[in-house]
Amino acid sequence: MERKENVKKPITMAEAKGILEKINVEEADQIQKRTIDYLTKFTRVSSKIALKIKGRLIKEVGLTEEEAIEVTNILPSSVGELNTLIAGWRKIFSTEKKNLILNIINEEKKG
Repeated sequence: MERKENVKKPITMAEAKGILEKINVEEADQIQKRTIDYLTKFTRVSSKIALKIKGRLIKEVGLTEEEAIEVTNILPSSVGELNTLIAGWRKIFSTEKKNLILNIINEEKKG
């Protein structure tokens, strides 16, 4: 019998919420229920919008997938909030690039 290898792939909180919403809450274990509750409280956009934001950040800004996911999960609304994220990556971004990130977030949230 062939063994399937588990592949770990980072996803946004919105994507995780979408996946967990498909399970029957009555059959969910305690961790799944708590995760659903957390994601319901703290996810600010749909999985569709989150995927659009993540894709644009990777394509237009050149962020890594992990960086794009972090920005998509937090959805910074100011340069100050964005600087806090970027400081953890130990990268330097131009003002134009920071503004592009914020513009992408705002455009996609407005739909």
